[in-house]
Amino acid sequence: MFDIALVWDWLEFAVRWLHVIAGIAWIGSSFYFIALDLGLTKDRPLPEGVLGEEWQVHGGGFYHIQKYTVAPAHMPEHLTWFKWEAYWTFLSGLMLLALVYWMGADLYLIDYDKIQWAPWQAIALSAGSLTIGWICYDLLCRSPLGGRPTTLMLILFAIIVAMAWGYTQIFTGRAALLHLGAFTGTIMVANVFLVIMPNQRVVVADLKAGRTPDPKHGKIAKLRSTHNNYLTLPVLFLMLSTHYPLAFASPYNWLIASLVFLMGVTIRHFFNTMHARKGRPWWTWGATAAIFLVIVALSLAPTQNAVQAPETAALPAPLDRVAAAEGFDEVRDIVESRCSMCHSAEPLWPGLGQAPKGVRLDSPGGIALHARDIYRHAGLSRAMPPGNVMMMAAEERARIVAWYQGIDRAAR
Repeated sequence: MFDIALVWDWLEFAVRWLHVIAGIAWIGSSFYFIALDLGLTKDRPLPEGVLGEEWQVHGGGFYHIQKYTVAPAHMPEHLTWFKWEAYWTFLSGLMLLALVYWMGADLYLIDYDKIQWAPWQAIALSAGSLTIGWICYDLLCRSPLGGRPTTLMLILFAIIVAMAWGYTQIFTGRAALLHLGAFTGTIMVANVFLVIMPNQRVVVADLKAGRTPDPKHGKIAKLRSTHNNYLTLPVLFLMLSTHYPLAFASPYNWLIASLVFLMGVTIRHFFNTMHARKGRPWWTWGATAAIFLVIVALSLAPTQNAVQAPETAALPAPLDRVAAAEGFDEVRDIVESRCSMCHSAEPLWPGLGQAPKGVRLDSPGGIALHARDIYRHAGLSRAMPPGNVMMMAAEERARIVAWYQGIDRAAR
């Protein structure tokens, strides 16, 4: 039988897989070229126009790499461009944002304790907010501050902190940290699409026309690439944070997210310094560990529910239909007896400090909010409870399936 929930799950899975693959390719090439650039050997006789060179070995083969001060005298016959990794990371990430947070705005995006959004309002703010960072950042880079990289990065950090706080005031904790990652990722891919690639095309066009390229284009592109290098690790943390309520469900989630950007700087500073053969600044390890311990301490403060479920009487449409559907009372009894031991405000399962992924199923409103997940994980599959530790019977799973499919048929 055609089941839109299953198709949707597989679509989300496929897009997430694409996002991870593209992200690995982008991050890998970015880190490689930063390390290559910093590790160039320059203190030996080099061909005219060559800034530095590097000998490398990998997979049983030797590679001789040279970097030109600006560009070679003539356009090479074959030139490899590194751009689609960044583009597909962004495009797949945007698709994933739409599939999970826009199409599931009632569950994952809107926090009913903060603002009573209509889904379209939350989606519009979500999409519009992603461009704000790029506009501010690009204007700063093009201003006189572009020649003062440290000051520029401090201002960018202040913008990130402000956005982290702002997101947590309007969205669920999970959505807030995810959006901060998307906000930063948008800056990074815009650097590639709107600055790095256009400047490289100018240089290529000059070579083809027999003109000497202006070195300023390479310097501008390198500055943006360096910024991306320092922003990469925090973005990875923020994307992974959606699986850990200790990060996104903390009252200090905005501060946790902000501190992660400082860890990104200390970690990359160590590796960048090492690749440049300027020693190993071990103090960065201590600084990173200290920041991480502060983050852990902040996460141990009393947590807030990631999606505070309203009473069933206050559920927005179409979730009110879920709570009123035939079989809801029976499913509620099943879920509360089999699932709420872990998925509650104060989990009773040993070792759990809070509900896994911030999902609470200890109220009718919570069950209505998470109806689709209950259907997928406890009805169609045996994913929940884990290992069937609560001994959910096949008949109970069948009742969950019948209840949810009845809602789906009514909706059509």
